[in-house]
Amino acid sequence: MNDPAGHPATTAAVPGSSPESLACRLRAFLQGRATQGGLPISYQQTAAALQLVPPHTIHRITNALEQLMTEDAAAGRPLIAALVVSKWRDGLPAPGFFECAAQLGRFAGAASGPDARAFHALELKAALAWWGEWRSPDSDR
Repeated sequence: MNDPAGHPATTAAVPGSSPESLACRLRAFLQGRATQGGLPISYQQTAAALQLVPPHTIHRITNALEQLMTEDAAAGRPLIAALVVSKWRDGLPAPGFFECAAQLGRFAGAASGPDARAFHALELKAALAWWGEWRSPDSDR
């Protein structure tokens, strides 16, 4: 089957490519990163590490990150999505991270500037402290 542009459709047939399974794979990947020192990783590097095939790999990553943010906020956990940053924003996540955090009641401010930088630094530190020890997402700690 081809997409509207006539290219072979690849995403529907890829095992583990549903939004829910991608979010689970992404959480496991980011937990592994957190336990190994927790250096932030770019959206593109994340898509490559999860072996996503185009099209829309970054869009699928951002959707999965927003799902993880929603789950983490509902459970009162630090946002593991803080480990993923934009290579174009000097170590900050894309604006969608801040917009989602604002919708979840976790951030109030602009998606760039000192407020965004301070929020991200605190959230990244908290996420690394929380997720740096392996734990199940269902953990109460």
